[in-house]
Amino acid sequence: MNKLLAFSFVVLMATLASSCASCQGDSEQKGERKVKETITSGVIDISCDESFEPIMEQEIMVFEAAYPKASIIPYYVSEAEALNMLLQDSVRLAVATRKLTPQEEASFKSRQLRVRTVQIALDGIAFIVNKSNKHDVISVDELRKIVTGEVTTWNQIYPNSSLGKINFVFDNQGSSSMRYAIDSLCQGKPLYQGLFAQKSNQAVIDYVAQTPNAIGVIGASWIGNEADTTNTSFTDVVKVMAVRKAPGYDPYKPYQYYIATGDYPLTRPIYMITTDPRNGLPTGFTKFVSSQRGQLIIFKTGIVPWQANIALKRDVSVTDAF
Repeated sequence: MNKLLAFSFVVLMATLASSCASCQGDSEQKGERKVKETITSGVIDISCDESFEPIMEQEIMVFEAAYPKASIIPYYVSEAEALNMLLQDSVRLAVATRKLTPQEEASFKSRQLRVRTVQIALDGIAFIVNKSNKHDVISVDELRKIVTGEVTTWNQIYPNSSLGKINFVFDNQGSSSMRYAIDSLCQGKPLYQGLFAQKSNQAVIDYVAQTPNAIGVIGASWIGNEADTTNTSFTDVVKVMAVRKAPGYDPYKPYQYYIATGDYPLTRPIYMITTDPRNGLPTGFTKFVSSQRGQLIIFKTGIVPWQANIALKRDVSVTDAF
């Protein structure tokens, strides 16, 4: 009987200890969220167009290292979802390629929330093909015909091609790349229903790397060669297409320099949009990304920083340009 009581006591104490540890863990998590929020401290969630994950990961890593009391939790989603999270007040900072519409701004105004929009970079829309594909030059008009369904096979553009059907892939439904195609390429025509959508930019790269007849659409920051600090070469997993504005124009690849000069024809802005009611961490992080240090991080990802005067290298050989 005494042994049974002793065993019961041990079990009871172990259960209480486990419960206390669990409660302490919950308290610690809640404590993290209770860190006083300033421009350099606190815990916040942000939403970000998945196209810009490589950029934001670097920015967050450096910012948190500089300010240990700050913790930024990113949600990498489609652009539509990123802005929807901002509209629903789930986050107070979103990263996207478009400004809010007047109707969206009015929604925040009705809640006494002030919208601040800062352009942080200029991105290129990159088109990639399989490494074995010899057809790596295309025009804006040919891309337009593909996304509207007027062109569906490779030999309609390259008469000697034996690749067959063009498998054209976006990153995901509701992405900024798909919106760009609708707004800038389709010119009022409906988007062709035979196009595909993957789940992410990385999924597009993986698909194209395995599919000889595919064309993929991704953000330019996804194709950089991490070993190249000059930003004048791309990943060797896939082949990056050169794009010409129109017949008679030279084709250009989305190198940083050509994005900046406008020689590469398919570009888009990147904005940080905040609804921070006070000068808190969303404001502090936005100021950091806009600063010389934050802009240098963007520069190193291979796209064009917008807020800082950073010299861009033009040491791209003629054969690499197109």
